[in-house]
Amino acid sequence: MEPELIADYQCVVGEGPLWHEDEMRLYWSDIVTGRLFRYDPATSQHEQIYAGEQVGGFTIQGDGALLLFMERGKIATWRDGTLSTLIDEIPAERPTRFNDVIADPRGRVFCGTISPRFDDGEQQNLSGRLYRLEPDLTYTVLLEGIGVSNGMGFTPDLRHLYYTDTATRDISLFDYDAETGAIANRRQFAYVRDDPDEGAPDGMTMDAEGCVWSARWGGGCLVRYAPDGRDLQRIRFPARKVSSATFGGPDLTDLYVTTAGGHQKDVDGPGAGALFRVWPGVRGVREFRSQIGR
Repeated sequence: MEPELIADYQCVVGEGPLWHEDEMRLYWSDIVTGRLFRYDPATSQHEQIYAGEQVGGFTIQGDGALLLFMERGKIATWRDGTLSTLIDEIPAERPTRFNDVIADPRGRVFCGTISPRFDDGEQQNLSGRLYRLEPDLTYTVLLEGIGVSNGMGFTPDLRHLYYTDTATRDISLFDYDAETGAIANRRQFAYVRDDPDEGAPDGMTMDAEGCVWSARWGGGCLVRYAPDGRDLQRIRFPARKVSSATFGGPDLTDLYVTTAGGHQKDVDGPGAGALFRVWPGVRGVREFRSQIGR
């Protein structure tokens, strides 16, 4: 399966691809350089739409605006170039930033942060967190002691939540209550052994068969896991740091994949920092919309 290169903005940390069903366009970010991009597959046109504070992750609101999760715990909406702040900062996150987020069936958002200075190579101090943000803008700390809060996804029956901590190389599974947003009973779903060729688990997405597609930062591939944790399939990319994935297109059969390392292609590969598309022969599922500030 040969990945198709869609756009190469030489992203340092290309991340967070998300399909916007209303617009039939794909959005993604370069976290470190504070840029957002979008791609229209109908015209094959792509463009940069934002430059500013770092955006660690984003969701799509019920009204179609983007909900950006930024530096210092800042949360804002973006629409047609206009940024509107909802939460200026979360005091505990002043030294750091959000890293990955997902909306749930009730419009809440699970949003995680990265340990301070982890980007700079200080990887021993695990002090990131996972929050649950409610539509009324209140938030609750669900997890602490996280290295790099990363990919999340819901099982088809909406009874469980997958959660990735890249620093500990672990993908966890929680019991999840859609009515309250509570998570409990954490256990290991998959562990990526400490091997340079394997990399570490990063962003993820779910397919219609209930399988997990997990990006491998440093492993140069996307791994499909069965619901029981078996490694079913691997798709290789010409980039060492594969960061995240999402399904898009009219029938959710296009799998878009982001990569990082565009500033050092000699080290991370000729496709480092680019956005790719593959057709894995399985459909994805629609991502839920956030309803924050409604």
